[in-house]
Amino acid sequence: MLIGRSQEQARLRALAEAARDGAGGALVLRGGPGIGKTALLEWAAGLPFATVLRAAGAEFEADLPFAGLSQLLRPVLDRLDRLPGPQRDALAGAFGLGPAREADRLLVGFAVLSLLSAADGPVLCLVDDAQWLDSVSADALRFAARRLGTEGVVILFAARALDAVGVAVLDVEGLAPPDAERLLEAGLDPAVRHRLLTEAEGNPLALLELPRTAAPHAGPLPERLREAFHGQVAALPPATRVALLAAAAEDSGDLALVLRAVAAEDLRPAEEARLVEIAGGRVRFRHPLVRAAVYHGAALAERVAAHRALAAALTGPEHADRRAWHRAAAATGPDDEVAAALEDSADKARERGGYGAATAAYERAAELSTAPPEQARRLLLAAENGLRAGAPATAVRLAERAGGLDQRPEFLARVGWVEGHAWFGQGDFRAAYDLISYGGAYRHALHAAWYLGEPALGECLDHLARLDGDPAARYLVAAARGRPRPLAEVAGRRTALDPAVAVRDLVELCGFGYVAGQDADACELAAALAGRCRAEGLAGLLPALLFFQAEGELFAGRHRDAAVSVAEGLDLARETVWVSQLSAVRAVLAALSGDAPGCRAAAADALAAAAPGSEAAGHGWARWALALLDLGEGRAEEAAARLLSLPPHHVVAVRSIPDLAEAAVRAGTPSTVEPFLPRLAAFADRTGSVWGQAALARCRALVSGDEHEYRLALKFPLPGFDRARTALAYGEWLRRARRKADARRVLHQALETFDRLGARPWSARARGELTATGLPASPERPEPAAARLTPQELQIARLAARGLSNRDIAAQLFLSPKTVAYHLYKAYPKLGVTARTDLAALSL
Repeated sequence: MLIGRSQEQARLRALAEAARDGAGGALVLRGGPGIGKTALLEWAAGLPFATVLRAAGAEFEADLPFAGLSQLLRPVLDRLDRLPGPQRDALAGAFGLGPAREADRLLVGFAVLSLLSAADGPVLCLVDDAQWLDSVSADALRFAARRLGTEGVVILFAARALDAVGVAVLDVEGLAPPDAERLLEAGLDPAVRHRLLTEAEGNPLALLELPRTAAPHAGPLPERLREAFHGQVAALPPATRVALLAAAAEDSGDLALVLRAVAAEDLRPAEEARLVEIAGGRVRFRHPLVRAAVYHGAALAERVAAHRALAAALTGPEHADRRAWHRAAAATGPDDEVAAALEDSADKARERGGYGAATAAYERAAELSTAPPEQARRLLLAAENGLRAGAPATAVRLAERAGGLDQRPEFLARVGWVEGHAWFGQGDFRAAYDLISYGGAYRHALHAAWYLGEPALGECLDHLARLDGDPAARYLVAAARGRPRPLAEVAGRRTALDPAVAVRDLVELCGFGYVAGQDADACELAAALAGRCRAEGLAGLLPALLFFQAEGELFAGRHRDAAVSVAEGLDLARETVWVSQLSAVRAVLAALSGDAPGCRAAAADALAAAAPGSEAAGHGWARWALALLDLGEGRAEEAAARLLSLPPHHVVAVRSIPDLAEAAVRAGTPSTVEPFLPRLAAFADRTGSVWGQAALARCRALVSGDEHEYRLALKFPLPGFDRARTALAYGEWLRRARRKADARRVLHQALETFDRLGARPWSARARGELTATGLPASPERPEPAAARLTPQELQIARLAARGLSNRDIAAQLFLSPKTVAYHLYKAYPKLGVTARTDLAALSL
């Protein structure tokens, strides 16, 4: 029975009840050593769950890839065949059940989520000492924990501290004084009792263990507890202490291995002293502080001997990683043989997608290397894997150390490439450009140069222009400076779907397709590459591609499609650097729909994702969004001021010139926009963009009031929203010219488009203009059924309407079939249908 934990128990019981109804959730129980986190996990294990899975982080296993996931998922690995192919292959390779493969780290998280949700009935995952999980296990479990809404899965983490953004935290505090007194054993001298209550500070473990010590202790409570346990360990027979030290050094708890390593069989005194529990061939320390007391209380020579003995006992090839780490722990100085073994371990971790573990192993191998060039090489490998593990700060630290040991230009170029990409991931575009371009990798430096603007952008393009035999480089230069070839010729659909061409090498072309005014081709390329990512399990590249896809959908006037792409991208972008761009596009969409709070919140998210001294990657889009909000709400002067501050080379700087023209005219300062018209004209001429030519005509019409320019703008096959904006401006001009009948015709066309797109501020303006022509106020049209759906519901409903099964949809969207079914269940009543077969007849 737990004492004084009624509130914590109520919170856990609520999670269990929600899981029984199909809802999922995750919770971090956070608190210091001995505070009662493990006891709460044990209590939760008795709640009504169909499946209870357990894992515990261990200090020694923190550098062994998939160690935590292996513990947790071992009982349900027989369900791997229920997973989509890439997810199944990723986990099978990780656990040695199939060929090793370099799995995308997000894909591993999706696979864990899918495997947990494949169980029958509610599932409880208990993860103790989560602060010591290996990095790939921690990343995957945090990823899954943020996505448990409809899975019937509960994940409970117990940790002293855990970086788990997006997961609820419950701080476990010391017991209240009355509960502490109940827990403290009876029969103690009152003075001793008072001292113990004061020393324990409500810590349950301290209340149980401090009475075993004879004298008070100074220092922090964990240290006092460790000393208490050390005193109990010191009282054990020497042979038992040797065996206990081996168990503390080998966190797997394998009893046979421990006894084989020390040639002893006498752990019974430790068991009788309640320091360990032995069951099922496993040794389990009663508390991590007991393990710490055993291990750190031993002399260095004793710890070294224990690790050597364990390494010698781990003879099979399946134990190569553990053997290498024990040998490394036993090393008292540089040892090239051990360093080579650790490098082999790191190579295998990398092949399985365990980039965090590979980082640690390469770094330790470097520390054990005798020759500086080998140290530098292994440190650089560690940095590269740190970058792939999503740890840019670690990558920078390791790359800098590597560069200090090997000054060869070609090596420093590799260092700069790694360090530069790491700084790019942290939003420092200046450092990224300087470091990546150091070795001449201007193709890779272009993205950073684009955010910096001149003179870095011009310098980078000059270098790219001199590259022979690289059609992509030529396209990038022409997109920025000249008349480029059609994007389809450089990276058309067949190339995008050719497995021999890496997706990563084509992503940048999507962005420059918009610079070149080739919107349809760029959007099509982004969609094709996104399809490849879904099929190949490359989830980490999807946020960038979904940003580019949303960009094209927005420019084409397909706002609802863009919202779907942004929503999916943002769900993944929490793990990447693309949150700024995607949030900014969300802000634009919110501004167009008149959602002022949503626009401001999304713009704030976009602008917050910036490194100190740098602007966020999405800052241009965010400013455009806020300007559109101002324009829609009648604040023309504020809108113009924001638009005038946009970086001139950014895509949005050109796309927003018609908005600047409208804002300037409405503010009574039409001359403000005149210097920008040549830039728009140059874009239209250089790219041959239909949008550019129509936008130029609209701007000239707004500034000059020339009806011919309005008519010219409307002759171009514009996307719906842009055409409606031109029609609205023309209708306003016609009404002011007292040509009411003509005004009504074009205003009705504009209003129909604005209503269909949900562009409320512009619908309101069009209605106001129609009323001003003498027509009675027209009622707002009911929103289409699809507009009632959330972006994810709409995405799923569209795929279901195409005939895909829940399992197929889940595989495409990196969801579970349960989540797909839940969203369809929510979508049906909003759409007014009762069955899947009805979806095909709807216009979604």
